[in-house]
Amino acid sequence: MSATLSLHLQTLVRIAQAAGVVVMRHYEAGCDTRVKADRSPVTDADEEAEKLILAELAMAFPGVPVVAEEEAAAGRVAAVGSRFFLVDPVDGTKEFIKRGGEFTVNIGEIVDGLPVSGVVFAPAIGRLFVGAVGEGAFEISDGITRRITARAPAEDGLVAVSSKSHPDAKTDELLKTLPIKGKTNAGSSLKFCLVAAGEADIYPRAGQTMEWDTAAGDAVLRAAGGRMTDWDGAPFVYGKPSFANTAFIARGK
Repeated sequence: MSATLSLHLQTLVRIAQAAGVVVMRHYEAGCDTRVKADRSPVTDADEEAEKLILAELAMAFPGVPVVAEEEAAAGRVAAVGSRFFLVDPVDGTKEFIKRGGEFTVNIGEIVDGLPVSGVVFAPAIGRLFVGAVGEGAFEISDGITRRITARAPAEDGLVAVSSKSHPDAKTDELLKTLPIKGKTNAGSSLKFCLVAAGEADIYPRAGQTMEWDTAAGDAVLRAAGGRMTDWDGAPFVYGKPSFANTAFIARGK
């Protein structure tokens, strides 16, 4: 039986899916890649999808500030209050460029420093995850909406998920201290969603990320009963200076 989403989550899904159409048009046609000042890649897909998301959020949630990756790269960073959105129109641009498929559209909502709702859409592989704290987390596939929950670790060990494009030594060292029985890789914010869906148990990341990279997936994870902390176990919050993240560990139940 297909679950029914709140109007709030339906709106986030609609916007993400519309952005996904834009992204896939560029993905299928091919587009040029440019390099931003921070040396990260950007394409026309990032910029066009972000414009659509910003316009749709402004109509659906008037007056709520939005911090978006390409706007921030251009020096246009909205002043935020207790409530704001974080947007990454194409998370996993390297996957997009390599035609790897595991790139996502990310929209996360922050209230009082915490992610309260979010949507992660991987249009090339047909996986969409959405959730709100207090409402639950869901995956939509082939028109069916099903509830997902993070799992408690099994007695024989953990399944860890790590980055395809951004390995780092500190993360590898942490994993050596844990009872890891298996590892899987995923691109973009899908790593959070694998933990949220009970397909993995832990996702640590010591390498540099920005808040728009993590907010949507973090919201889905928390809605599914998982948790997110900094490297030392302290609460992981949003609205930090320059919207830069510290190292983090995402876990199931």
